[in-house]
Amino acid sequence: MSDRIHTLSGYFHEYQKSVADPENFWAKIADSFHWKKRWDKTLEWDFEGPDVKWFLNGKLNITENILERHLYTMGDKPAIIWEPNEPGDPNRIITYMELYEEVCRFSNVLVEKGVEKGDKVIIYMPMVPEAAIAMLACARVGAVHSVVFAGFSSNALADRIIDCKAKVVLTSDGNFRGKKKIPVKSVVDEALEHTDLIETMIVFQRTGQEVTMKEGRDFWWHEAIEGKSKSHEAVEMDSEDELFILYTSGSTGKPKGVVHTCGGYMIYSKYTFENVFQYTPGDVYWCTADVGWITGHSYIVYGPLLTGATTIMFEGVPTYPNPGRFWEIVDKYKVNQFYTAPTAIRALQVHGTEPIAPYKLDSLKVLGSVGEPINEEAWHWYHTHIGKTKCPIVDTWWQTETGGIMVSPLAGITPNKPAFATLPLPGVQLAIMDPEGKELKGNSVEGNLCIKFPWPGMIRTTYGDHDRCKQTYFAAYKGMYFTGDGVKRDHDGYYRILGRVDDVINVSGHRMGTAEVENAINEHPLVVESAVVGYPHPVKGQGIYAYVICDMSNRTEANLVNEIKASVTNMIGPIAKPDKIQIVPGLPKTRSGKIMRRILRKIAEGNMDSLGDTSTLLDPDIVDKIIAGRKE
Repeated sequence: MSDRIHTLSGYFHEYQKSVADPENFWAKIADSFHWKKRWDKTLEWDFEGPDVKWFLNGKLNITENILERHLYTMGDKPAIIWEPNEPGDPNRIITYMELYEEVCRFSNVLVEKGVEKGDKVIIYMPMVPEAAIAMLACARVGAVHSVVFAGFSSNALADRIIDCKAKVVLTSDGNFRGKKKIPVKSVVDEALEHTDLIETMIVFQRTGQEVTMKEGRDFWWHEAIEGKSKSHEAVEMDSEDELFILYTSGSTGKPKGVVHTCGGYMIYSKYTFENVFQYTPGDVYWCTADVGWITGHSYIVYGPLLTGATTIMFEGVPTYPNPGRFWEIVDKYKVNQFYTAPTAIRALQVHGTEPIAPYKLDSLKVLGSVGEPINEEAWHWYHTHIGKTKCPIVDTWWQTETGGIMVSPLAGITPNKPAFATLPLPGVQLAIMDPEGKELKGNSVEGNLCIKFPWPGMIRTTYGDHDRCKQTYFAAYKGMYFTGDGVKRDHDGYYRILGRVDDVINVSGHRMGTAEVENAINEHPLVVESAVVGYPHPVKGQGIYAYVICDMSNRTEANLVNEIKASVTNMIGPIAKPDKIQIVPGLPKTRSGKIMRRILRKIAEGNMDSLGDTSTLLDPDIVDKIIAGRKE
C-alpha cells in the first residue's frame, strides 16, 4: 500500500494532519507495514531526557517488510542492480527472491558463528551487494550493524570497534576504486592489533589479492555460505530495539555512535523515500552514495527495498574511466530517479558538457542532491545539462541523526527554488530560534534550525554515552532538538539551509552563511571549489577567510584574488568581500565529501598546533600544503 502524496494541496493537507495529530498520522502509515504484534501506544517522548519511544511494544522484523512482504508479488523483480567499477566487467542483477535467499543463507552463517540478538557487527566492505546482504542479515538475526566506510584508516576502524564492543567484522580482501586496487583486509588486521574484541572475521573475495587468514578467526564468505539453507526465520524485534549504530565525526574529534531503532526508522525511511522521489512501481532508482554513510543506509538499502523498488549500487567513482561514467550508467539502466552530492556535481561540472554529449538521459524524471546545501551555479548546471530543464531537483536537507529526509521539495509537486530545500516533510515541525532562545515566527527570518516535536526516524541516543546525546542535540534550546544548522525562511516560507551555525560568520554585526559567500566565490569561471570560514578580526569581530581551488592558467594570483573579491562584492555586497583569499591545491575532506571546516578555521586563526585527528581525511597531506601556503 502506498502513502504517496500526489499534489501540492495534498501535501498541505497531509502536513496539517501531521501537525494537528502526529500520533494518528504516523499510526495510520505504520498500519500499512507487517507487524508480528501491533504496538500498544504510538508515542512517548521527553526532549529533556532525551527519551523518545515510537510504537511502544510493537514487534516486527524490518527484513520481513523487505523480503517476505514482496516475495509473492514481485519475487522476480530486480531488487539490487550492481554496476562494477570497471565498465566492461559483468554486472549483477539480484531479484527480490534471490535477495531473500542470500540474506537467509548469510543469516544462518551469522548464527553458526555465534551471533545473537543485540550483538554488534562491524561491516567494512566495498560497494558490493554483499554489503547490503550483510546489513539485512544482521537485522534478520537481531544483531546491530555498524557500517564503517571502507576507506577509513585502521585507527578510525579500531576506535569504532572498541566503542561499540563489536564481536564480528565483515570485510573483503580488497576493493577497486577507479584505477586503484585498495587493500581492505590488511587495514582490518591492523585495526585488530589494537583490540581483541573480534572473535570472527568473514572476508568477501573481491580483488583476489593475497591476504593472511588467521586460523579459527578468519573465514572466506563463499566458503561460509556453502550449503547453507535458503530459509531463516526472522528474529522478533521490539520497535525500540537497536537496528544500527552509525558513527559521525564529532567536533571534539571522538566519533559519536548515532543509534537508530527498528520500528520508527523503518516507517520513516520508506515514507520519505516514496514521497520525496515520487517513486512509482517499475521505476529504476539510483543513489550514488556509499553504504558507509546514512544516505546509503536510508536511500540505497532500507528506503528503496521497503518500497519494493529497484535500487542501483555502484562500485566506482564519477570520473573513471572518464567523466561521462554517471551518464553512461543512467542510459544503460534507464534510471528514473538520480540522487547524488553537490561535491560530485561540481567535480563533473569542471569537465564541461562534452562528457554528457553522447548520452540521452531521457529516462530521468527526478534529480536529487544530498550532503550539503547545493550552490546555485551547480543547481543550474545540474538542472540544465543533466535534467534538460524538465526534471525537478529535490535538494534534500537531513542528517545522520534524523534517519531520513526532513526538508525537501516533493519531486514535481513542490515548486523548485534554486539553493532552497523548500518545505518540511509531513511530521517535521521546524522552529527557527534566535541566539537568546526565542522562536522567530513569520517569514523573512533567519536563525538556528530546531525541531520541536519528535519524528519516527530520529536518533535515540549516542551509543554508550547518553549524556553526550543530550548535550549535543537537546541542551542548546529547552524542549527542542537543535540541528546545529543555520536557516533562513524567505518571504514564501521556503527554507534555505545556511550551513553549520559555526559556519555562520558575524561580520560587523551582519550574520552571513558561509554557503552564501562560497556560492558567490564559485560564480567566478576559474573557481573550481571554495570553503569559507570566519577568523578573529580586530575591527569587524570576524573576518572572512576563503580557501579557493582555481584554474590558474593565464592568471597571476593577485589578479585572480581581485577578481574573486569583485565577484563577491557584486553578488552579495562589499560586506561579504573576503578579507583573505588563499589559493589552495585542495580542501581537507572526509571520505563522504564533507569539508572539515574545523581544520580550516584553526589554520585561518594561525592555530596550527591543535588541529585534532586528520587520519580520517581523504587526503591528510593536503593539510600540510594548506599550512605551508598560509605561512607564505
